[in-house]
Amino acid sequence: MQAHLVRCFGALPGKGNPALVVEGGPDAPEARQAFARGQPYPACVFLDAGPGSNWVADYYYPHARSPLCLHATLAAAQVLFARAGQAPQEIGLRTAMRGQALRLRREGDEYFVVLQAQAVPAVPVDTALAAWLLDQPGLMLARAPVLASVGSPKLLIEVPERALLHALQPPLARIVDWGRAHGVNGCYVLCRTGEDGYEGRNFNHLDPAMEDRATGVAAGALAAQLGRTITVHQGAALGQPCLIRSRIDGAAILVGGRAEAVLGD
Repeated sequence: MQAHLVRCFGALPGKGNPALVVEGGPDAPEARQAFARGQPYPACVFLDAGPGSNWVADYYYPHARSPLCLHATLAAAQVLFARAGQAPQEIGLRTAMRGQALRLRREGDEYFVVLQAQAVPAVPVDTALAAWLLDQPGLMLARAPVLASVGSPKLLIEVPERALLHALQPPLARIVDWGRAHGVNGCYVLCRTGEDGYEGRNFNHLDPAMEDRATGVAAGALAAQLGRTITVHQGAALGQPCLIRSRIDGAAILVGGRAEAVLGD
């Protein structure tokens, strides 16, 4: 087994959301979940050889398997492009759970995942639900909450103030249980910081210490829902400032940023 630790979406060199890329690991989902549970990282992706030149990516958080994790996909892109050298313009990849086709691109020192907007579960959402999930009675929102997806559905909740965003300490088990019951991968709470700029926090882990430093699927879902190119900042309060770039290119949505291998791992 070979494992590569990569920091993804870092706003600065040496920063970012870590993911472990695993090759030659266990095959069974139960064994992969047990391995991910034993790691101090928010996500692991197991890479398997697929048909042709494509790869198959299988994603695990410590507490659950996931249909898609974009920061782990960015980590996989760093590993695969580093091995391939300068030759390929794109690398193909398919997700293990749903067979979603992805394309990986390298643009200078940044990597991008090319996606399409995906269908979301038919679940009614409103301000009252958001207030209950976040344990914020009387919550006032900047706009109505919405479900959106580029492969892993998120409940997007936009609050009007950064202070409220930073102060949130929601009941994580409630969010995880609701998400499992409705096929939604947690809540992404955000506030607008500029015309096309946002700051966000992701709640889909049971352990507060495992809060995401960067959540690419949420940035992609937000860009898909808004229909425009955006940048999303995340993780500064956790000591790992991250910057996610999400742009619209025709019917495609590109999500990317920096990805740096951690030497010695």
